Amino acid sequence: MKTIEKAKTVADKKAITSPSLFETAINALDGKPIDLASFKGKYILFVNVASECGFTKQYKELQELSDRYTESLVVIGVPCNQFGRQEPGNASEIQTFCERNFGVTFLLTEKIEVKGSKQHPLYQWLTKKEQNGRKSSSVKWNFQKYLTDKEGNLVDYYFSITKPMSSKITKHL
Repeated sequence: MKTIEKAKTVADKKAITSPSLFETAINALDGKPIDLASFKGKYILFVNVASECGFTKQYKELQELSDRYTESLVVIGVPCNQFGRQEPGNASEIQTFCERNFGVTFLLTEKIEVKGSKQHPLYQWLTKKEQNGRKSSSVKWNFQKYLTDKEGNLVDYYFSITKPMSSKITKHL
């Protein structure tokens, strides 16, 4: 009985000490802080993006998704160079590429690491059950998607092959 009570106490302490999604700090591509709490009341779709990937054409559908569900969804692209070194550009090059080739107007973050020893706290939250309270995962490739609900809870994640306009995602919106 005491072991169960002790386990609950440890779990309760972890829940209390883990930051919520809305408390996680990340900067925009221009270096300015993003206030994730300002998106409370909307779903957020986080996508690790890369300019030189076979899935890069998903930028167009991500923009379509952002435009279609503007009242209920925020799409946030997260540049990452960890998979095949397919995002070599600096902030200015990434921004220009996305705007010029895909008309991207949705939010892009600073380039970060989404896995490994230097994993950004946002992706620690998205991929670790101890932090998000739902499930653990690992980022397998560029354009993997993570959907959070209006209260900042993880809904689910989707591998790169899942298109942004897929009903797997849109059914939640």
